[in-house]
Amino acid sequence: MTTCLACSASVPETSSRCPSCGAALTGTQATIRQPPPKEKSKTTSSRSTSTSSRGEGNLLAGTVLNERYRITGLLGRGGMGEVYKAEDLKLNQTVALKFLPEHFAEDPAAHERFIGEVRTARQVSHPNVCRVFDIGEVDGAQFLSMEFIDGDDLSSLLRRIGRLPPDKAVEIARQLCAGLHAVHEAGILHRDFKPANVMIDGRGKARLTDFGLAGLESELKEGAIAGTPAYMSPEQITGKELTPQSDIYSLGLVLYEVFTGKRAFAGDTIGELLRKHKTSAPTTPSDVIKDIDPLVEKVILRCLEKDPRDRPASALQVAMMLPGGNPLEAAIAAGETPSPEMVAAAPKKGALKPIVALACLATVLGLFAFIAFFSEKVRHHEWIPLEKSPEALTERADSIVKKLGYTKAPIDTDYGFENDFFGYARSEQSPDHYERLRSGQPPAIYFWHRSSPRYLEPWYDVSVFLNDPPNDVTGMTKVILDVRGRLLEFQAVPPQVKDKAPPTPTSEVDWATLFSEAGLDIRNYRQTESKWTPPFFADAGLSWEGTHVDHAKIPVRIEAAAYKGKPVYFQVVAPWDQPLRQEETVWSARRRAAAVIIISVLLSVIIAALFLARRNLRQGRSDTKGTFKISVFVFLMALAASLLSADHIPDLTKEIPLLFKMAGSSLLAAVTIGLIYLALEPYVRQRWPSLIISWNRLLVGDWRDPLVGRDILVGGMLGLSHTAAIYIATLLPIWTEGRAVPNAGLNISYLESVRHLWATFIINLPFAVFTSFFFLLLLVLLVIVLRKQWLATSVFWILLFSVQSLAFGRGTHWAGLLGTALISTIIVVSVARFGLLAMISRALFFDLSLHNPITSDFSSWYFGNTIFAAVVLFGLAIYGFYISVAGQPLLKGKLLEE
Repeated sequence: MTTCLACSASVPETSSRCPSCGAALTGTQATIRQPPPKEKSKTTSSRSTSTSSRGEGNLLAGTVLNERYRITGLLGRGGMGEVYKAEDLKLNQTVALKFLPEHFAEDPAAHERFIGEVRTARQVSHPNVCRVFDIGEVDGAQFLSMEFIDGDDLSSLLRRIGRLPPDKAVEIARQLCAGLHAVHEAGILHRDFKPANVMIDGRGKARLTDFGLAGLESELKEGAIAGTPAYMSPEQITGKELTPQSDIYSLGLVLYEVFTGKRAFAGDTIGELLRKHKTSAPTTPSDVIKDIDPLVEKVILRCLEKDPRDRPASALQVAMMLPGGNPLEAAIAAGETPSPEMVAAAPKKGALKPIVALACLATVLGLFAFIAFFSEKVRHHEWIPLEKSPEALTERADSIVKKLGYTKAPIDTDYGFENDFFGYARSEQSPDHYERLRSGQPPAIYFWHRSSPRYLEPWYDVSVFLNDPPNDVTGMTKVILDVRGRLLEFQAVPPQVKDKAPPTPTSEVDWATLFSEAGLDIRNYRQTESKWTPPFFADAGLSWEGTHVDHAKIPVRIEAAAYKGKPVYFQVVAPWDQPLRQEETVWSARRRAAAVIIISVLLSVIIAALFLARRNLRQGRSDTKGTFKISVFVFLMALAASLLSADHIPDLTKEIPLLFKMAGSSLLAAVTIGLIYLALEPYVRQRWPSLIISWNRLLVGDWRDPLVGRDILVGGMLGLSHTAAIYIATLLPIWTEGRAVPNAGLNISYLESVRHLWATFIINLPFAVFTSFFFLLLLVLLVIVLRKQWLATSVFWILLFSVQSLAFGRGTHWAGLLGTALISTIIVVSVARFGLLAMISRALFFDLSLHNPITSDFSSWYFGNTIFAAVVLFGLAIYGFYISVAGQPLLKGKLLEE
């Protein structure tokens, strides 16, 4: 059996015509079965004027060139040379050899065009483009070797059968668009796109050939007129600037001929053809073929617009406008990696039904209300009496410093909160252990304030922290308060040079003032031997013992020191306070195991990312444009967050290194995320492109695409569901057993100031991108290893469940296991069902609803954080809702019936 190229029907080898469409079958119309290779000839290369098996040619069949290529026949000749069929004796493959005509051999310009054809064509590798292998020379004649296509050119096929059947025409049209898009993606303009330069092989697959006039778009200049007049665009005829739209005009002319069997413009002379191309509109395809698909006609006429700006933006867009089919699925089925533009232009629209979109929006509102309402029972910051704002606590710290005799105005001050909930959780357990949080002691959250006679210059970060920079400059002070403003610790750095005056007796130091600032009565504490040394030199030290101010059964010790009659050290030491200056941090076996797993997975992913990114770049598969956009976004967001949170110094010699530090860390974040994207994106695009359709549309600026809106809305709903699952895991033991362990997911930076609020929110944008890339890369790696998506998804869920159970201690109680299972499911659904953009939206909604201090108490000083979260989250959700319905009426039609 052979195959008819006109209709793809199977035809008996004895038939001369196709029984389905009536097309005549020639040697090239059907699949040619090659005879077995002949024995290699020892004939040296020579030129001959004898007749070949396919017509008159300069080379005899059987001639061996360069001891490698054996000529088997002449395939054809044209203005740019003769083409022979040959056997590659070294690789045992059939190839085509194209020779430059003899009369062009001495023409330097023609010779350069011939070499340029090879140079240009080798930059394109695509199933719908004829591959060009190499260039060679024999007896002064140059030839190029290229893929042999066992078939016929489209021009000959159309002359025989008139026009292709509609379904076959659409199939060929899509292949032409795919091949031309690949050419344009390489930055090349074909400039001679016509049926004669399209080969149809024995399987009915179209291939673009002949790059003799092609060139790089960046190198083509105005004024150069080249091409076939019948298929030239108006700007090509007049020598104006050429763009990919010029080839798209030629594509429209070819499609016109494929679907109608006639040329769009006919003329007796070249001048008449050129005039029609410049000034006339073609006959409407429906006037030629009455039953032509209206969509096909619309596509053809769009391609044939005189103004290039009115034509489709790309050949890919032409393919998308054709009726039926899915180029993205076709590319994947053919084993190709679809381009980012093809993924972004995928036909999947993603518009939600109005009732579904309304349900998602209502769920977002309901989940946020649930989170705010139950925060009092779930969140540890709601258990703690956060009654004083940072401004009030700063004023309180200043007052204490001045009362202790440090009245000189400092050059620089800073403050912040610290979250020590996990240290609290590791302290001695009792039935009412966590209930003690409501008194503010032990200090699961505490406030620190620092002052200095010099500018505070952080060593490790761009912001000042409790111990960065070190408290080691004479005159520096450090005050630590609990959330009610009671003194927990005081430090003041004494002079470096000793004063010759005798020490002041400790009895003359007003220790009662310090006790009072700590909310203690010195009369209730007995003096004892000091057990802790002060953090710096002092000439007097004392210690007292007694009970905790809020819990009479808890013993505490007061450590204090003075220098020359002024307090330099005071600390309330409770049983849970550890001598951190001499003890190492001890991790439990569970935490060590979790750390090993997390670090191993992280390192594995990074190493894999390096390997995959390098491989993708070398193969030219990477989305470098998208990577650049993402990297720039991450860099700008990280830099903006650093500029907001940094403690700036009004001294250029010190501020400039700080700026370099900020720029360096921002660049590192951008490079890391860009590297992961280079490694990840081509494999997702090849193996699971539906996961990045909305993301790619967002990257190309299509903010109003319904799929973008859907994924933002659904991702936001899943992000709030993630937070709600944590709430449920905390609430269930309260409701069923009366046992409560509050959640400590608060990011303390959200509490410090408005600029810290914005800085923390902004830095979480690239962090959401990073975590989403990480999860998606891990999932794709599992798909590559395990081959099957359902198996990879299952293993991904098990990994998430295991790591969370170990890292967060959720595997010791049934409610924790349930919460972990829900969270793992939400993450898997986000990434494996809705994709990257939904995952990023989920991460952003999750961060603002869990790590930001949400409260339902309108009188709280941090209620503004709740308003901030509500405005951002509801704004994104409403935007996603509005875009996802794609203009569908909400209160008309069958909304109530859906």
